[in-house]
Amino acid sequence: MTEYDDAILDSSSISSTDKAGRPIPVTIPIALAPGITVTYTTRLGGLSTGEWGNCNLGGKGGDSAEAVLSNRIALSESLGAPLSIISQVHSGKTVDMDEVFGRNAPFGYDFSGTQDDEGHAPAGVSVIEADAQVTSRAGVALGVFAADCLPVLLADPQAGVIGVAHCGRKGLQQGVIGSAVDLMVAKGAVPERIVATLGPRICGDCYETGDQISDEFDAQFPGSFSLTRFGGTGINIVAAALSELAEAGVVADNIIESRPRVNAATQYLSEDAELAELCARDGEGPARLEERIEAIRRSMCTVENPLWYSHRRAALAGKKHEGRMLALIQRQ
Repeated sequence: MTEYDDAILDSSSISSTDKAGRPIPVTIPIALAPGITVTYTTRLGGLSTGEWGNCNLGGKGGDSAEAVLSNRIALSESLGAPLSIISQVHSGKTVDMDEVFGRNAPFGYDFSGTQDDEGHAPAGVSVIEADAQVTSRAGVALGVFAADCLPVLLADPQAGVIGVAHCGRKGLQQGVIGSAVDLMVAKGAVPERIVATLGPRICGDCYETGDQISDEFDAQFPGSFSLTRFGGTGINIVAAALSELAEAGVVADNIIESRPRVNAATQYLSEDAELAELCARDGEGPARLEERIEAIRRSMCTVENPLWYSHRRAALAGKKHEGRMLALIQRQ
């Protein structure tokens, strides 16, 4: 256990609410560097119900707009920072938030879940489509949504520049990591000084894609081919991301493992009442939390660990919807 253990809310705290009565999201903080904190949200602590339960932060899957907005506001308040979130489109595009950032309500620059019946954004709301963002601002939480895709979080503490990239298969193929690092460098970062961590994601054993996709992906990122536990061929997006980080000049020794912290959090919440209730009703695996925990081989894998949302796990269970977590980075 580390100095941040008290920041992982225990089962008596999960049902607590903020001053407005909103359930406080249960998060896992990672100390990436002095003054730089990474935060992963879990499925716990929000107002979402049904297939989106309980702390869905994404608005594109059909969840209640009221629940999504409440969850985002409660998260922002718990972090003590406004959220900067964008409308993700599986691209290689990075946006400079220093040029556009403004207090754009709790949904940042992604209005999904807050639109009216005709799909229009609320008045005065700006929408930005991209898959990575960079800033030199302190006190802003840059975030990307995920439910199997890989969040990559980056910082040059000396230059005071942070970034985050949403790395799905298509985004990796379009160079989203290199795009984010290039923009950081343009703002004063030095690749050899950049520290990074890789967030929760589907692992190579679970990401079955079929021969054509896996062959094409491995041709671009040698060593990313996998044979999955389902018996077919797949890809390892972590291997591809590490290759892209190296290509961008990020030193391997500066890639900080989130896994020990997530391992501790998973163990800490292994008897949590809210997580047990979610597992009992989500239909995505054994109903008993103990069985789910015992089956985890990789705590960072979104398919294996019930703390995370997973599109693949939901699809295997025959579900039409699932929620989204946020991976965030902020500088004090």
